[in-house]
Amino acid sequence: VVVAALGVVFGDIGTSPIYTIQTAFDPGDPHPIQTSLQSVYGVVSLIFWAVTLIVTVKYVGLVMKADNDGEGGIMALISQIRQIGEGIQGRIKFLLAGLGVFGAALFFGDSMITPAISVLSAVEGTETISSSMGSLVIPITVAIIVVLFAIQHRGTGSVGRVFGPIMLVWFATIAALGIRGISMHPEVLKALSPSYAFDFLFHSGSTGFFSLASVVLAITGVEALYADMGHFGRPAIARGWLLLVFPACILSYLGQGALILDDPSAITAPFFRLMPHAGLVPLVILATAATVIASQAVIAGAFSMAHQAAQLDYLPRLRVIHTSEREYGQVYVPIINWLLMGAVLALVLAFQSSTKLAFAFGMAVTGTIAITTILFFVIVHQRWQRPLWLAILGAGLFLVVELAFFGANLTKFLHGAWVPLLIGIILFTVMTTWFRGRQLVAAERQRVEGSLQAFVEDLRRMDPPLIRGPGTGVFMSREQETAPLSMRACVDHLHSLQEHTIVLSLQSLSTPRISAEDRVEIDDLRYKDDGITFVRAKYGYAEHYDVPGLVRQVAGAGVESPIDTRDTSFYLSKVELKAGDGPGMRRWRKRLFLATGLVAAEPADSLHLPRERTITIGSEIEF
Repeated sequence: VVVAALGVVFGDIGTSPIYTIQTAFDPGDPHPIQTSLQSVYGVVSLIFWAVTLIVTVKYVGLVMKADNDGEGGIMALISQIRQIGEGIQGRIKFLLAGLGVFGAALFFGDSMITPAISVLSAVEGTETISSSMGSLVIPITVAIIVVLFAIQHRGTGSVGRVFGPIMLVWFATIAALGIRGISMHPEVLKALSPSYAFDFLFHSGSTGFFSLASVVLAITGVEALYADMGHFGRPAIARGWLLLVFPACILSYLGQGALILDDPSAITAPFFRLMPHAGLVPLVILATAATVIASQAVIAGAFSMAHQAAQLDYLPRLRVIHTSEREYGQVYVPIINWLLMGAVLALVLAFQSSTKLAFAFGMAVTGTIAITTILFFVIVHQRWQRPLWLAILGAGLFLVVELAFFGANLTKFLHGAWVPLLIGIILFTVMTTWFRGRQLVAAERQRVEGSLQAFVEDLRRMDPPLIRGPGTGVFMSREQETAPLSMRACVDHLHSLQEHTIVLSLQSLSTPRISAEDRVEIDDLRYKDDGITFVRAKYGYAEHYDVPGLVRQVAGAGVESPIDTRDTSFYLSKVELKAGDGPGMRRWRKRLFLATGLVAAEPADSLHLPRERTITIGSEIEF
């Protein structure tokens, strides 16, 4: 499991050594850092302590304990915030959930930038082999990215098994190269002392502060550790980080710092210059493979987050393919895959170099990790019942560091940092609009459908009586005990229902999974004489729906009305929505809501219904 995790979870953060030091000392940076002894020790020290504090202490030591039944990521934090009872006022809970949604939107931005900068930085290593290869960097990068996204349908698990051994070789290689660099200038080990980080940050004028925009690149991918926790579990990720990834990365940073002190001209590509010229070709090939794997980490995280967001009603129900029969968390979302690919290619073609992309990269990372800190310590106080002073102290400690990183990246705003912010704002608007629109539509639909009990009482008074045909009909309802629109249409237009009728209400909860014994609630007595059974089925946000399986479960539960699962018809209401003048949302947001709904999966697919026995009946709702 640890080796497979290397191929999915640690790819992003494990390839940061390729570009972090290089970006810090890049002469083209708006705030360049001189290659003096003080600055090299200072930057390396800042990197070491940033990685130690943010990744090791905060995420591995603390945040990953805030799992939601094994699931991680910022959506897991949002779901836990939503589960908090009376401890938080409704308005504050709403604001915290909104903050979490913005963090999720920034993570999607990170998922776009990571493949672009990672693959581009590795392919740029070909220029250390021969300067004439510079013209091939963009075409090779584009080709690799297209292939990467084309294989996503094979699933995270199979990709991880292939990539895991490669990453094992990668970390061993960068550790060995780091040791080689340290041997050139062993005094660089002094940089492990926090005094060098402190002195550089506070006693070198504005240079130390501006350097934080580059230092933060060393922790890119940290959110993927948490988001992908549902795939491999916390123990495997913690062991992989502490025993291999963390020491290998730190050795690489120390080695690069030593190399720059020994040869200042190496700042153009310190990572690749650690390797003797004869080994550059295999190193570039290995680095390219590793950065492809780095992209896999955030892509897998984006799939998981999109699936969870849809279950929590922040996105439409997307077509989700579960790529593993054994692991819940391994999913592939086609629409997200192709949208990400388009965005990644656009970023590569627009920025053209990894150093320019680095200006944009840090903003998405710092925003997400700061939001994670706030949500985590709210959970520490409210759900774990820790003292308020302890939660404030812990949050304050991390936020001082993370907001400093965020502020430093704001200085790169005009140089590309605006890109992830713009992406985040757009996605935040889409997600909150969909959430609000779903509330309005659900309220209007509930009003139109009316109470199921009142509907059944009307059926009893029908003259002539309702015709009851043979077989079983399952009518899908949305969370409430209402009369589904499709059921009303059958009565109004066909004047009939099947002999055994099930009204099936699907309820999405803010927990990732529901046990089999708690999934189904059956009410087969209240409408027994009418041949109607009301069933409420609960699903967690990390699960997929299986309506035929539910019907088999109901049939096996000994209900009063016999159910033949081989002769069951499924009825869906296909609702055409229209933006009206009703209150609750501006008209432009209603149009955005309708546009977002165009990417939704077919309900029959998302519910796993057999097409040959599914009847869809249209209706119209204005909201």
